[in-house]
Amino acid sequence: MTSFTDKHIIDSYLKMFEGLSNKSKKGLISKLTKSIEKNNDKVKDSKFEKLYGAWKSEKTADEIIAEIKSSRSFRQKDLN
Repeated sequence: MTSFTDKHIIDSYLKMFEGLSNKSKKGLISKLTKSIEKNNDKVKDSKFEKLYGAWKSEKTADEIIAEIKSSRSFRQKDLN
């Protein structure tokens, strides 16, 4: 376990799995083992890293900014 957070997550899952039958626990162990073996066979791509960065577009930054600004709409709301 690498961190306090990891330990906390594992403990939380353990509490959740206490109510499972032995057969269900063995099935879970089997699936976790397979997932570990699968991750060892290939380089793991971080899904988090795919969440940020640039995207490909033919538009310039100024065109994108103008498009965002032009798509904004405001409504009048009576606060009285």
